[in-house]
Amino acid sequence: MIPENATRARVIVVGNEKGGSGKSTVAIHIAIALIKSGQSVATIDLDSRQKSFTQYIENRRAWAKRVGRDLEIPNHYCFEEEADHPTAEDAAAGCAALTETVDTLARSYDFIVIDTPGHNHYLMRQAHAMADTVITPLNDSFVDFDTLGTVDPETFDVTGTGLYSQMVEQARRQRPSDWIVLRNRLSSLGSRNKRFVGEALQQLSQRLDFRCVEGLAERVIFREFYPRGLTAVDDLDELTLGTRPTMSHVTARMEMENLLSAMGLGQPATTGDMAGEKRDAA
Repeated sequence: MIPENATRARVIVVGNEKGGSGKSTVAIHIAIALIKSGQSVATIDLDSRQKSFTQYIENRRAWAKRVGRDLEIPNHYCFEEEADHPTAEDAAAGCAALTETVDTLARSYDFIVIDTPGHNHYLMRQAHAMADTVITPLNDSFVDFDTLGTVDPETFDVTGTGLYSQMVEQARRQRPSDWIVLRNRLSSLGSRNKRFVGEALQQLSQRLDFRCVEGLAERVIFREFYPRGLTAVDDLDELTLGTRPTMSHVTARMEMENLLSAMGLGQPATTGDMAGEKRDAA
């Protein structure tokens, strides 16, 4: 355990019991933005099967070498599961190992960013119980909303909490944390679904005490970043990107910086920096 008088890293856990919500994309952007703002960052991937977070960082390392750029890379750990069908003893040992890893890293880093599997898992539950901040990306639909809560099929009023919300509530009883829900893949056009989901989230936020923040729109550019391990907060120049920057890059950059600012993380670029990037993309 960390001594009471020791400085403890802030633990950020990105989680949701739903695949495809953008957890790894959000996790890598948070990690790189924090490094760029002068913080020391360690990252942990708990999804030992998919390893999307780990592969993102490996892609980034390979691309940095290829283009000869010193891209910021966190000190990364992929937490491997020892058994395919873990017993209760395996789970207890895994939780103890994760706790020890986080406690050790907390002595040397300002932030620890943890990406979790998109399903109920003992390591995911343990990570949430150690979190100072929980960030839950959520695609803007009632299909994904179901992990957080249930609604009346006629009025769309919230009628109950989902399994993931119940798990987070239990974890927050062990360790109080700031909970942020990100509405991802927002449509640029107004729609009944967007309004109903938004109203339901506002109702649920009052019941569960989380902050609801508008996340990332459905932008192809975020998918294009992955093979090169790049993020929207990297330098938007041709050498770094491997292509001439476009307004899509600039828009993604502004969107991500607004998101990080709303979450209270990272350090937005100056107006001058953004203006220069806009000229380069023109």
